[in-house]
Amino acid sequence: MFRSRVSLLLFVLMAGGPIAFSQQLRFTVSMEQPATHYFHVELQCSGIKGDATEFKMPVWTPGYYQRMDYAKNVEHFTVKNAKGDTLAWMQSGNGWQVQHGKQKAFTISYDVKTTRLFVANPYIDEERAFIRPTGVFIHPAGKINLPSTVQIKPWSGWANVATGLDSIAGKPFTYTAPNFDVLYDSPFLIGNLEELPAFKVKGITHRFIGYKMGNFDKQGFMNELQKIVTAGTELIGDIPYKHYTFLSISPNGMGGIEQLNSTAVSFNGESLEKPESRKRVLNFLAHEYFHHYNVKRIRPVELGPFDYDNGSRTNSLWVSEGLTVYYEYLLVKRTGLMSETDIFGNLRNNIAAYEKGVGKTYQSLQQASYNTWSDGPFGRKDDKVNKTISYYDKGPAVGLLFDFAIRHHTQNKKSLDDVMRTLYRKYYQQQKRGFTEQELKDAITEAAGAPLNELFDYIYTTKELDYNKYLSYAGLTIDLTGEKPTYAISRVPNPDALQQQILRSWLGE
Repeated sequence: MFRSRVSLLLFVLMAGGPIAFSQQLRFTVSMEQPATHYFHVELQCSGIKGDATEFKMPVWTPGYYQRMDYAKNVEHFTVKNAKGDTLAWMQSGNGWQVQHGKQKAFTISYDVKTTRLFVANPYIDEERAFIRPTGVFIHPAGKINLPSTVQIKPWSGWANVATGLDSIAGKPFTYTAPNFDVLYDSPFLIGNLEELPAFKVKGITHRFIGYKMGNFDKQGFMNELQKIVTAGTELIGDIPYKHYTFLSISPNGMGGIEQLNSTAVSFNGESLEKPESRKRVLNFLAHEYFHHYNVKRIRPVELGPFDYDNGSRTNSLWVSEGLTVYYEYLLVKRTGLMSETDIFGNLRNNIAAYEKGVGKTYQSLQQASYNTWSDGPFGRKDDKVNKTISYYDKGPAVGLLFDFAIRHHTQNKKSLDDVMRTLYRKYYQQQKRGFTEQELKDAITEAAGAPLNELFDYIYTTKELDYNKYLSYAGLTIDLTGEKPTYAISRVPNPDALQQQILRSWLGE
């Protein structure tokens, strides 16, 4: 009943020698037959010098630290010159070596099969299309700095396109990216979409656009989301994008991936009707939003420039992911949308998950970060030999201890917030790069005004965490007693003035 192919036309204009601003890649994506889950890609190339060019597709997508091997979904790869004659090519892994000789123009065409609706995959069916660019677009090897434009031609039954890319005035559904890093970081959602009431923070527009989001108090929800975004921008003190877009690609749970000025998430507004699920949704969205600071800009030096062929390993995903979990709780608490009981309960759940796992005596936080490519972000829970942990659990716990230690040593004049601001300003804004592990340690030590060697041991060793030592700085305690401790966090009786000040400041009161 539907014709089943998405066609994607890619015009590539490249001249030999140094890259010029006039050179660009122009994509046109048309959708004619969505039901069979295929994208059809045509890449028109001109102005390429040399006899052969390799075109590559990434093996992973930034934000999801697992190999996806997108090239395995490419079918019917062909190359023809301007006269329609077939040109030779050879595939090796995620690359295609095209023998174009002295041809002034040639066209590459191929199909991309999509089999699974998942935030890290491209997908199309009769209801919507989701373009995860790393799984659809190939690039000339070594030329990811070429600018590009993308024109989307929705299938005739669809009316909307949403993306974080800048649009080109006067050209419907046409967008521009300065390089492939930005293009690969900017997914597209296409279909009959709904847009919730937009809001502005410091004059910057924030949009929420999605598919089958359900019936709920949409203005009320966006008012709450505005508070969370405002809390995040006030923490860092800067908004680095011109606009921001939340893309809701499915009403069913499948996670989210952050981008520079957008995020792709699963979202069902009807889940907001229940208080506990509402808090989980707000935490989740706060997490994905705060990532545009922490990992996209405040990032380990290994995470950019990206290695699209092999992946980019780092020891510091406990910062990028674990501290983002910690800050999702703080942001929602600081808006007044979470209670003291809620934030204690969230941290208790992370601590309990870590402490109850056998992996805590086998794997360090640094090792969990580096080995996520093989172990997964939550560790290999059923592995009977190589026990693992999750930086999503130990990361926020360690972040809490660092925060209280900094506040204690500085009489509450500084906190982990100051560390995040320092990393943002010094390395992202001033030096245009990520931080090294030593630079992170230096920033924490400088903020605290004292060495925190025991806390750094919690990152690089399996040393047991002394929770009560650091929680006491804020007048708190944790239940670690008995054969089955509850790990519940509570206030201690009769805290001193500094303890009270630290706790009130941390809670945003």
